[in-house]
Amino acid sequence: MLFMVIERFAGCGPVPLYRRLRDTGRSLPAGLTDVGSWIEPNFDRCFQLIDCDDARLLQEWVLSWRGSGGSFEMVPVVLSDQIRAVAAPHLDGPAP
Repeated sequence: MLFMVIERFAGCGPVPLYRRLRDTGRSLPAGLTDVGSWIEPNFDRCFQLIDCDDARLLQEWVLSWRGSGGSFEMVPVVLSDQIRAVAAPHLDGPAP
């Protein structure tokens, strides 16, 4: 299952989080895979795509970053090509 983890930097500043990342690494537990991440140009938010089969692992990882100067939102997502496959049988039916 994929999750978009939206990380909000306190005070629009990623420095405390990047310092911890530099010093201790991402600290992803076994079972979580970092697919990629993107940061807004104004340093307000980071969008991380994480693959995992057990949401509890994701929760544990987020809790391990408490006190690091950011907050986290976890949104389950599905890849667009998978949704196209689900929608394909319905494309030739009547429009809603």
